[in-house]
Amino acid sequence: MSAALELDHAVPVLDAVTAVSTAASVAAELAVGAAERDAQRILPSEQIAALSASGLLGITVPREYGGADLGAGAVAEVFRLLAIGDPNVAQIPHSHFVYVNALRHRGSRAQQSFFFGEALEGKRFGNAQSEVGTKHVRDYRTTLREQSEDQWVLDGEKGYSTGALFADWIPVLAHLGEGGPMHVAWVDRRADGVSVIDDWDGMGQRTTASGTVRLRNVSIHASRITPYHLTFEGPQTYGAFAQLLHAAIDVGIARAALDDAAAFVTTSSRPYPDAGVERAADDPLVVHAFGQMELEVRAAEALLAEGGLAVEQADRDLSAQTAGEASLAVAAARASSTRAAVEVGSRLFEVAGTRSALASLNLDRHWRNARTHTLHDPAAWKVQHLGRYAVDGVLPPNHGQL
Repeated sequence: MSAALELDHAVPVLDAVTAVSTAASVAAELAVGAAERDAQRILPSEQIAALSASGLLGITVPREYGGADLGAGAVAEVFRLLAIGDPNVAQIPHSHFVYVNALRHRGSRAQQSFFFGEALEGKRFGNAQSEVGTKHVRDYRTTLREQSEDQWVLDGEKGYSTGALFADWIPVLAHLGEGGPMHVAWVDRRADGVSVIDDWDGMGQRTTASGTVRLRNVSIHASRITPYHLTFEGPQTYGAFAQLLHAAIDVGIARAALDDAAAFVTTSSRPYPDAGVERAADDPLVVHAFGQMELEVRAAEALLAEGGLAVEQADRDLSAQTAGEASLAVAAARASSTRAAVEVGSRLFEVAGTRSALASLNLDRHWRNARTHTLHDPAAWKVQHLGRYAVDGVLPPNHGQL
């Protein structure tokens, strides 16, 4: 598959209102065919091209570089809406936004000018972070070796590289020299020595193309390398922002599952005889179950919004305290969104009945998507950090997962 999906018109710059309305429109289009794409594992090439053309990929570019500079709350709402339409498509640009944020933190002026311009033109940033064949999540073998004063050579192999197959640029986490500090190498998707392999076979999020990236003697100019390790030397919202977008995807999955459950119960389910009603939707046990699920989803939506506000507050007045509070707020959203997405995705069948289990309907994709996506970071650790804060007032650790 070609990574370059050419655009035939100028990409708009969206403010907060138009970004949310655009996301809602794109989500409605994504919902059409989402079940079939999942069932047949049809990669969403056309949908990703539409996302690029929509202007949504540039909404966090700073104003001084021509962007709208939208805050975390608006971005989370965009992701929530996209995930209602198709959480696979919503997950693909997750790394794009994370690495735009990385550039804000540690990119040089020249790097920011170039890559922010790329984002405003609808160009896509993928990711190549997770190492293949290591035992620890923070073990990185991928290395940048110095070839000359301004030239480096990159070698390594990465897995779970969501978005790389559709990317124009692949940010790669690598050591700068043997055992040196972590840096980001911005790799042209079409560069010699770059192979992106579509070998992702997860039970859920099947069309995110989260496959393998192989890097063999890839030439990288020094101007395409940014420091990553420095991000965590002081207070930061980098991790909270990334986690917030994950939570938004889960909340979107939960809402979509609940909507599909309601549509099925009101049109296709048969009432249980003991209920004594004509419609399954009038069964008091079914109605009560829907009330419980609605409560769960609303709680997750509210905590997501609160997390977005906390990240924005920390960005306005950054300190160890505000950054920690943002991480705690996002941890609560992430724990709640995990529970809501998995619970509603499963309970859908309890309220909808036997007919809803037909493979041809593919309603199980909601649970599969939720169960797969929520494995990114254990919700139990989010609760652990919340508990430690509640007991002893201890802020969570300063790293990229919080």
